[in-house]
Amino acid sequence: MKLNLRVWRQKNAAAEGAMATYEVDGISPDMSFLEMLDTLNEDLILRGEDPVAFDHDCREGICGACSLVIDGDAHGPERTTTCQLHMRSFRDGDTIDVEPWRASAFPVVKDLVVDRTAFDRIIQAGGYVTAPTGSAPEAHATAVPKADADFAFEHAECIGCGACVAACPNGSAMLFTSAKVNHLNVLPQGAPERETRVLDMVAQMDAEGFGGCTLTGECATACPKGIPLPSIAAMNKEWLRARRKVK
Repeated sequence: MKLNLRVWRQKNAAAEGAMATYEVDGISPDMSFLEMLDTLNEDLILRGEDPVAFDHDCREGICGACSLVIDGDAHGPERTTTCQLHMRSFRDGDTIDVEPWRASAFPVVKDLVVDRTAFDRIIQAGGYVTAPTGSAPEAHATAVPKADADFAFEHAECIGCGACVAACPNGSAMLFTSAKVNHLNVLPQGAPERETRVLDMVAQMDAEGFGGCTLTGECATACPKGIPLPSIAAMNKEWLRARRKVK
């Protein structure tokens, strides 16, 4: 496959950025999108040019490091992570736009790399348990109702990639925050921090400068792990409950 790429290039956080056009050839449909970018970077290095900086780590759809807006869609045209997107989703001769996450709370560091430490600070605000849970066998000593276990597991699948923020017209982090709150609040091990967790994490989310949620659903559509939109309503109930109890 021969492709035309329009890639966002930005030297650093303070510099002005712009789209740069590149041509790549010999791309296999079985390559991942990141492998295609590797091919581009190899060509750029051979020409003595600066390679395109982009985030990646496991390349197995697990870690949440990869973060690209491809042709206007977070992670691209398939509901998966960028690293699991393959070039067979495109056609020979296509022009593909590649940009970083677009959100004021995710400032660009260089090219396609953004600073997502705002997520880390939200988790630090309350995404933990203080109850001693012991080792894996001991954890089974505390019975968890099947419905609660399924609910917690569904939300634990969030990998913190930020696609929900990138897809939201307002750059809201409500889906991410709700996944982290709902994952722990429904479990007995998370009970000691149940009220403070939701209040502190939502307050930190607001302090980070994320936009307001309008429940239009783009966040859930973009989520590669399928965190559902009703998660936000579930967290809102937790927040209201905590407000009443704390008062």
